[in-house]
Amino acid sequence: MKVTKTNLDGCIVIEPDVYGDERGYFFESFHEEKYREIGIKETFVQDNFSKSSKGILRGLHSQLNKPQGKLVSVTKGEVFDVAVDLRETSPTFGKHFSIVLSDKNHKQLYIPPGFAHGFLTLSDVVHFGYKCTDFYDPEDELGILWNDADLDIDWPTDTPQLSKKDKEQPSFQEYLNILKGLKK
Repeated sequence: MKVTKTNLDGCIVIEPDVYGDERGYFFESFHEEKYREIGIKETFVQDNFSKSSKGILRGLHSQLNKPQGKLVSVTKGEVFDVAVDLRETSPTFGKHFSIVLSDKNHKQLYIPPGFAHGFLTLSDVVHFGYKCTDFYDPEDELGILWNDADLDIDWPTDTPQLSKKDKEQPSFQEYLNILKGLKK
C-alpha cells in the first residue's frame, strides 16, 4: 500500500496493493491494523454508499459538533473529490485538496474529522462509498457553497446538478459568521 500526504494536515491518499490477472483483481479496501499504522486512529461506525449519474455534485458537507472523518473511494466510475479543512486551529484551515478517484486507480482519500467534503461525478454512473467515524446527524449538519469564491476550488464544471440543500449552502464567510454566533 502506498500512502501520500496531501497539502492538508492529516488528509492522506491511500493506494492499496491491487492483485490482478485475467479473471479480474483483488485488493483490501480496509484493514484496521494497517490503517492504524498509517495514522488513521479513529474508529469507523457507519458505512455509506451513493449512486449518482454524470454531472451530480454532492457537497460541501460537514457536521459541527459531531464531525465525521471519512475514508472515501469509488467502486464504479470516476469523481472529482474535494476536502476542505474547517478546523480553526489547523495550519491548513480554509485550504482544500482535490483528487480524481475512480474504479481504475483504486485510490482512497482519508479525510479527518473537522473537514467539509464534496464530490462531482465525472462518469455516466458512479458508485461511491465512504466509511464514517461518527453517525450522520441532520440537526448537526452545516455545509459550504460548492463554488465559494474564497475557497477557489477549480471544479471541472460550472453547471453541476445540485440538490436544493446544496444550492442554498452558506458561503465560507457566512459559515465562519455562523460559527462565531454559536460560540457566543
